[in-house]
Amino acid sequence: MELWTEVRRRVLTGELSRRQAAEEYDLNYRTVAACLAGRKVRFFRVTELITALLEARDEKSLLRLRSQLAKQDVVVLDELGYVPASKAGAELLFDLVGQAYERQSLVVTTNLPFENWTEVLGSERLTGAALDRLTHRCHILEFTGQSYRLQDAQRRSRSKKQE
Repeated sequence: MELWTEVRRRVLTGELSRRQAAEEYDLNYRTVAACLAGRKVRFFRVTELITALLEARDEKSLLRLRSQLAKQDVVVLDELGYVPASKAGAELLFDLVGQAYERQSLVVTTNLPFENWTEVLGSERLTGAALDRLTHRCHILEFTGQSYRLQDAQRRSRSKKQE
């Protein structure tokens, strides 16, 4: 199993389904395995990372935070697309992606197709540049299908009706 011994980018996109749940299990396994193999790994929900970047900028500690992030072997950006970023937040996130380009492994999970990333990042130009860096020599895993959580809820509902 590959443990991110070389620079990799992965983008997991689409509605959460059983296949994506299995892929996320694999992602979690690889992340834990990378940690156990001595790799430095950081996991962020995108909204939390943007908040941390904005706070660091306001506190004049952004360079220190960026330096800490640059020392990571793998950075996981989870849930891109659930909350739109402010202009400043999107720009700081883009800077992080640009800094990591071909230096670090990046993993991004999102429920949005690429054409809708402008809804989160705001600017078409910034979105295009971010996608260019993320998707260059990238493994893109796209998932379709009904959410496994919705399927489970429907199954439980049918079970209760039969009782």
